[in-house]
Amino acid sequence: MATPHEQDRPGDEDEDRRVDEIVRRGPSGAFAVAGVATAIVVAIYFAFYFFAYLPRGAVQ
Repeated sequence: MATPHEQDRPGDEDEDRRVDEIVRRGPSGAFAVAGVATAIVVAIYFAFYFFAYLPRGAVQ
């Protein structure tokens, strides 16, 4: 006896096709989020370097 999840419903094939298309495109959104996060970290690093570290001068 099949469970309700195993029974074929109308539209399952369309949904499977849509999911396959999304998976085929790849994780572009994840790469975009990772790129933005990396850019923010680099910007914070440079801001710290130019506004906090350099004005203190050379360590003697």
